[in-house]
Amino acid sequence: MYKRLCGFAWLFFALSFLILVQQPVSVDAQWNIAATALAVATAIYIIRLEGVWRYVFLSAISIVVFRYAYWRTTSTIPSPDDLISFIPAILLYGAEMYCLLMLALSLFVVADPIERPRAAQFPDEELPSVDVFVPSYNESSDILSLTLAAAKGLDYPAEKLRIFLLDDGGTDQKRLSSDKAAASAAIDRHHELQHLCTELGVTYLTRSANVHAKAGNLNNGLLHSRGDLVVVFDADHAPAREFLRETVGHFIEDRKLFLVQTPHFFANPDPLERNLSTFQHMPSENEMFYGQIQKGLDKWNSAFFCGSAAVLRRSALEQVGGFSGVSITEDCETALDLHSRGWNSLYVDRPMVVGLQPDTVASFIGQRSRWCRGMLQIMLLKNPLFRSGLSLPQRLCYMSSMMFWFFPFVRLAFLVAPLLLILFDLKIFDASVDEFIAYSVSYLIAGELLRNYLYGRVRWPWVSDLYEYVQSVYLLRAIVSVILNPRRPTFNVTAKGQTLDRNQLSELAWPYFAIFGVLLFATGVVAYRFQTEPEIGGMLLVVGAWNLLNLIVAGAALGVVTERMERRQTPRLASQREGQLFFGDERIDVSVEDVSLGGAKVTVLSDMANLPDDRRARLLVNSHSGRGTLQSIPIEIRSFTSSDQGLVLGVNFRAGTQHYATLANLMVADLDIVRKHRAGRQVARGVFRGSLGFIRWGLARPFQAFHHLLFDRDEPSAMPSKPVAPAVYPSGAAVSSEQTRY
Repeated sequence: MYKRLCGFAWLFFALSFLILVQQPVSVDAQWNIAATALAVATAIYIIRLEGVWRYVFLSAISIVVFRYAYWRTTSTIPSPDDLISFIPAILLYGAEMYCLLMLALSLFVVADPIERPRAAQFPDEELPSVDVFVPSYNESSDILSLTLAAAKGLDYPAEKLRIFLLDDGGTDQKRLSSDKAAASAAIDRHHELQHLCTELGVTYLTRSANVHAKAGNLNNGLLHSRGDLVVVFDADHAPAREFLRETVGHFIEDRKLFLVQTPHFFANPDPLERNLSTFQHMPSENEMFYGQIQKGLDKWNSAFFCGSAAVLRRSALEQVGGFSGVSITEDCETALDLHSRGWNSLYVDRPMVVGLQPDTVASFIGQRSRWCRGMLQIMLLKNPLFRSGLSLPQRLCYMSSMMFWFFPFVRLAFLVAPLLLILFDLKIFDASVDEFIAYSVSYLIAGELLRNYLYGRVRWPWVSDLYEYVQSVYLLRAIVSVILNPRRPTFNVTAKGQTLDRNQLSELAWPYFAIFGVLLFATGVVAYRFQTEPEIGGMLLVVGAWNLLNLIVAGAALGVVTERMERRQTPRLASQREGQLFFGDERIDVSVEDVSLGGAKVTVLSDMANLPDDRRARLLVNSHSGRGTLQSIPIEIRSFTSSDQGLVLGVNFRAGTQHYATLANLMVADLDIVRKHRAGRQVARGVFRGSLGFIRWGLARPFQAFHHLLFDRDEPSAMPSKPVAPAVYPSGAAVSSEQTRY
């Protein structure tokens, strides 16, 4: 009740000011009002006050925002008599109002995010039965073996747990294809994965045809299983042992609960993180969604299914005919259907899976294009605003998640708007320099303060702008295609596990160079016109600064599309597990520092006078709980170096199917170190420091990009470590390693 009263007070004071701001006062007075509000907000931001001060901060920011919106609507739009200026002016105004609408929706969502307590723990005999689904289309057996072995090793009563590999790459349709090469590959995959499942003790399941893509594959799993609960792990999402213990209890406590969603954590950097070298110290892109937005959605019973790392109730799914398949984002669509039937959802903010994300810019854009098209499909075909059974907060939450994907149009408007004045002398913003500073500049400052206050620990300044700009260049066409034909989009599989044998430009890079060139040319025009047309010098400075900001973002994007070499086929996870190396009868104590599917780095803890001539040995690793040991893994030493901690060995695993359970336990059974890594990156970077760092990207990265453009004429070389190239389902949909939309 106290928080609700604070929320009403925030809204009351903000709306009261909206009435007061309509009174005619001077520009200086308006600037003083804005400066006062910003001073209050800045003080709260610097001291990092929370509680009731959060609402005071939001009220102060709302004053600046409402004030700008009123001024922008009533005083800045040019006359309709000049259509050449009026039409682009209205388009820009519409883009800004969209931003204000999304700001209002996002504030509603995240104003008071919920923190869930740990799931209640129940005796084994009271726990429900669980079926684990691992849907797959074309992922390699190595990736699948880790996920299946980790799922098999979940801490849960064995008689109540069944694991299913849902293979959509070995269907009858594919094995009987008229394309003999494709049919042969499907047959080989079918036999290989059947053998793998037999060795691991899990159930292999395929179907006759690839109908309705991932949703159809999951529904086929429902038909052949009977567990009370269903867990979905994407093919590359290996779970920690505690996953079920930290989620299932919520279903026992709430009989109307249909979903417990947990965050996705990724072992490898996305293209921006890798190419800008930020993965080790900057919060990943998805942490804003999983660290703040999902908790805000959870507050309003609107946390939605993200395709993987989730537990669902079978009886709820059966009520709506299984997983929904009208759109190509079956996860959010399924959640919408179940929320509208009165079922509840819940979000547990504890990373308990490790997965892979796209390695190259092309696969990254392809993945985001699918998310974008799928969310817009749902909005057009199953609009939450008109969906019966949803509460008003749920409607607003779903619309916020779906309308977000119109951001490419906004990015285009903000990119083009300053060019219209600089290059064509169109007056699309009717305001003096003083008014622009008093209203627009204060509004921009307020926006950055707000973003940093709400999301500072999970998103550094301007990084959202960079992610959106990189995506916008290619998502515009995707949005238009969905608007023209909402049922047309096809579900493409995201390529993962790719490697690059050298630094190179992405095959999608050329539009980013073209845009950068136009913005750079416009900057030169500003400098020329400032010298030759002093009567509009003030406005040229304002618009030139806007264009310069766009140029910095475009320059940083050139760094993103300059892809860095990555030869490692599988990412490594920090481990810190103790064990022993056995060379025949000789035992050496070691500590495993990091590990991947292919090998590990180990530090020798005991004295070792000489490295044995035989580089082959056995690695025996202690269990993560410290109780007992695991089966040994045959290894081969490939390198050794000295460090302050001692001799460090690089080893390759010579593992067979019988060792997958040990590898899974070693890599993902205990994710405390992974969680510490995630928490260690969640450190706020202030607006000033963050802006300086972003400017450095924008100024320095273009030089590297143009060097590749001018001097590197070789063909791009992206090498999949296994056959995981993008593919399209024959039915017009597909299955892949899913992340979430935000």
